Amino acid sequence: MSENKEPSVWQGFKAFLMRGNVVDLAVAVVIGAAFTNIVNSVVKGIINPLVGAFGTKNLDSYSSCLKGPCTGTGDSATGVRILWGSVLGATLTFLITAAVVYFLMVLPMSKYLARQEARRKAKEGTAEVMEVTELEVLKEIRDALVAQRAAGQDRPER
Repeated sequence: MSENKEPSVWQGFKAFLMRGNVVDLAVAVVIGAAFTNIVNSVVKGIINPLVGAFGTKNLDSYSSCLKGPCTGTGDSATGVRILWGSVLGATLTFLITAAVVYFLMVLPMSKYLARQEARRKAKEGTAEVMEVTELEVLKEIRDALVAQRAAGQDRPER
């Protein structure tokens, strides 16, 4: 009687970790964390000063009073405030970050991959033309040999 041995939990865990998608995901997280610093630097060093030239760099100070009186700040604030400046600032930061990622990473990478794909297809097309050409030449050689053989059989022997 053959015994079916199930893999141990450790073997299953090792197989899970060694699958390509888990390793790819780990690499993506590490690269993403490193890339976050670049994006934040671009936003802080270039984009925010440009936005600040037209208004303020800190949108958190903008709010509206829903139920007054709205006095004070922080823990000593009274009334009910809607901090729409924080929401607007977070939204702008998201849009700016998404634009930086798109224009500095996604767009150039997609253009690069499209060029690579076009080169690959061009190479495949050339290889197919060469294969078809070789096949045609071989057919012509075969036909010529068949014709020679037929012509040789038609000739009277001496």
